Amino acid sequence: MVSFAADVPTMLAMVIVASLTMSAAVAVVGWGRPRDGLACWALVLLLNAAAHAMLALRGRIPDVLSIVVANTLLSCVFAGLLLAVFQFQGRRARWALVAAPVLVVLGLVLAYLDDFHARVSAVGFVCGLQALWALWAVVERRRATVGRGAWLLMAGLALEAGVLLVRASLAASLPVPQVGLLQGGTLQTLTFMATFGVVLLSSLGFVTMARDRADEANRVMAAVDALTGAANRRALISALDRDVARAVRTREPISVLMVDIDHFKRVNDQYGHQAGDQVLCRVVQVLQERVRSQDLVGRYGGEEFLVVLPGTDVAGALLLASDLRKAVESPAGAIGVTVSIGVFGGQLEPGDSWDVLVAAADRALYLAKENGRNRVEVAAALRRSPTQ
Repeated sequence: MVSFAADVPTMLAMVIVASLTMSAAVAVVGWGRPRDGLACWALVLLLNAAAHAMLALRGRIPDVLSIVVANTLLSCVFAGLLLAVFQFQGRRARWALVAAPVLVVLGLVLAYLDDFHARVSAVGFVCGLQALWALWAVVERRRATVGRGAWLLMAGLALEAGVLLVRASLAASLPVPQVGLLQGGTLQTLTFMATFGVVLLSSLGFVTMARDRADEANRVMAAVDALTGAANRRALISALDRDVARAVRTREPISVLMVDIDHFKRVNDQYGHQAGDQVLCRVVQVLQERVRSQDLVGRYGGEEFLVVLPGTDVAGALLLASDLRKAVESPAGAIGVTVSIGVFGGQLEPGDSWDVLVAAADRALYLAKENGRNRVEVAAALRRSPTQ
């Protein structure tokens, strides 16, 4: 193996500058967002800078600072990373469990204060396990994390854990003559180079995770009705437009149901708007519980809902509509309501568009209301006849 060494104080300075720079950047990004763990991450980077600054001053400041406090702060850094991950995930941390490795590191440093190799090995081993713990916390909730930022964070934590554990094992097998921290060597060079890279990689990953989650929340807010949780009108039209284009291309049938709550104004007038909101949510729940995963339920406006059924002919749509009407008519709560449903289903031709389907289902809905409400009617044709 080719031996190479860089100037250790220079590398320590790089780690310090990188930590301070990333801390400021993360603090700016996380301003006003306490639940994302970014403020905790920024504080961790400050601790990392302070710890490496004390290491860089080895021999010029008391050993209690450059050895005991510095190594304990390094363990605090990994404990802080774990706390930031927990905060991002909305998990409550067991403080005694998180603090235990820090106390272990403090005890080991005091025990091996005069033994450089043993101290490096012991501290590296414990901190490496702390990095693995933080890595596992990310991996454990990976499926609940959107975007690719988690991969960057996992890569950084895995690299740091690997470097620390390898350093710990190599330090334990080094010859008896002790090597000072600031003396260059292959092991020292690789350690601090990896630390510099990890600061950048992990911080970028954590910030990206927070940004990805914020983007996803904005996307959901833009596509979901805030009250009922169903698709909002814009998302509904976008999905319907896409499904209509696919139905025209594949020659598969498509159906839509226009669902309207009967006499909904009376509910608001008699029970209040809060009760009316509960009725809207219950109707949406009934609809969503009875459709397939590929179907879509959306709030078209007010008390009107649209159900999009790709790959469904009119017979299947009519069967589902009858089931939905009966399910809504048998309420689990105290306020009973009924719905009228207009149905259109069939094959489409080139040039047909989503608004034509909605208009057909709306005509059928109007007919259901004309015929007494609490019923299902089917549109006889996609387009209104000239006599209508």
